Amino acid sequence: MDEGPYRNPSLAVDALALRDGPRGSQVLLITRRFPPWEGRLAFPGGFVEMGEDPENAVLRELIEETGVEGSNPELFAVRGSPNRDPRKHIVSIFYLVRVDSDAIPEAGDDASHAEWIDLNILEAEQVAGDHFSIIEELRK
Repeated sequence: MDEGPYRNPSLAVDALALRDGPRGSQVLLITRRFPPWEGRLAFPGGFVEMGEDPENAVLRELIEETGVEGSNPELFAVRGSPNRDPRKHIVSIFYLVRVDSDAIPEAGDDASHAEWIDLNILEAEQVAGDHFSIIEELRK
């Protein structure tokens, strides 16, 4: 497919997997292995491949980065500020994804670690990019 003379943003997806924990809601997060935001927490996600439906991409990225299988992606939010990522202009679609609440995540691909974390203890400086704004929305 010829993209012609147009310069367009890249498209990414992020998976929001939640479960009930002993102290309230927990969210499945990864620790980023690479820059930008190396060592910070983020939602499992990545770029949509050419010819791939974003709903399939979010389920693929969830498995690649956490080993957890998801289903029924449901649109939650879109972030697209041109300066949200230092690499280039990236628009991200955030999907709520159903997962087995007993799933034990195992880091893979771009993640150095993956775990369930209590939603109410996360602080902005722990989290990559604009993902903390999504955490704040999930807390409501």
